[in-house]
Amino acid sequence: MPSSSVKEQILLTAERLFAERGLDGASLRQISAAAGNGNNTAVQYHFGSKERLVQAIFEYRLRGLNARRDALVAERCPDDLRSWVECHVVPVLEQGDQEGSRYLSFVAKLQQHGRRDVLGRLSPALLAPTHRFRTRVGALLPAVPEPLRTHRIAQATAFSVHAGAEREQSRARDERVLPFVVHVGDLLDGIVGFLEAPVSAATLAALAATAPVEPALPIHP
Repeated sequence: MPSSSVKEQILLTAERLFAERGLDGASLRQISAAAGNGNNTAVQYHFGSKERLVQAIFEYRLRGLNARRDALVAERCPDDLRSWVECHVVPVLEQGDQEGSRYLSFVAKLQQHGRRDVLGRLSPALLAPTHRFRTRVGALLPAVPEPLRTHRIAQATAFSVHAGAEREQSRARDERVLPFVVHVGDLLDGIVGFLEAPVSAATLAALAATAPVEPALPIHP
């Protein structure tokens, strides 16, 4: 998609408005107007519906994110927990620091409203790097029993999105933020510590006393 295309301008405008207002707070006509398009039906013409527009935002961003993840994996050949977290999370944080990006705030807003239905419309190829991450990280956490392992990985992913979204919003308001390398290092330290923390006897007892449940996975970038 050419950088100057009408479709891209609509996608970036929709990403920003959805990040600010949520899916129900921005109509297709408002998005068309904010994108500087004189035709109020431009979004419907190019995307058909709000659901397809949301899907297109994910497709637009995930291609670049996944390419960056694949490049890091190929370069670093990760074989430990921190390396895998770094290869998966750093591209997300880099995206949040791109000028004009509101993607992490957009994803955080969808997470807030539980819009997991979006993932069901994405192609398996776009979701493959996330499945790879969960599988490889899960294999490195043998001391954490299921479903706690899956729950931790999901929470760590969601936390990285929200931390990146807060920084993204602060930068948009011209507020001071930590240098990027410090922000990334501190966040990785926290995520890795959370993932590999020992499970307490109290938590294990509570788990044994409750019925098995499969945790719902958060929307991911």
